[in-house]
Amino acid sequence: MSALPAPERLDRRIRVARTVLVLVGLLVIAFGAWVLLTSVRPHRIGGLLVWLLAAVVLHDAVLSPFVLAVGASLRRAGRALRAWVLVVVQATVVLGSVLALVVVPEIVAKSEGTKNPTVLPFDYTARLLVVEGVLVAVVVAALVVGAVTARRRPHEPAVAATTSP
Repeated sequence: MSALPAPERLDRRIRVARTVLVLVGLLVIAFGAWVLLTSVRPHRIGGLLVWLLAAVVLHDAVLSPFVLAVGASLRRAGRALRAWVLVVVQATVVLGSVLALVVVPEIVAKSEGTKNPTVLPFDYTARLLVVEGVLVAVVVAALVVGAVTARRRPHEPAVAATTSP
């Protein structure tokens, strides 16, 4: 049995876990830098940095505020909504947004044309719409099944409003 009290053992475990995670993160970053330097031509690193910066800007300036606004409006409009409904809808918004952010560059590149037509061989707009449609259909089905089963369990608490009127 350990001589340390329970809170101190927990604090020590948390510090060890954090240290391990930081070390693993640093190793992953070092590996990524090594792969970047050994496999990407130096004149292309600038374009890669622009792409990475654009991804951060799109996430922070477009995706995050959009998800936040959807969540806030759902909470404000649906004071009687169950917590699982909010989670499902917010997860759908995140998945759909990330999917669109990933596919839109292919759609733009396809519309501008390429020197080699085999680089972007598919109709990415149609495929994005199909996948987004399937995502919405699955979510609607999940919401319907959840609503039917929730009627059988009316004692589940509703989500309290997190914004002031």
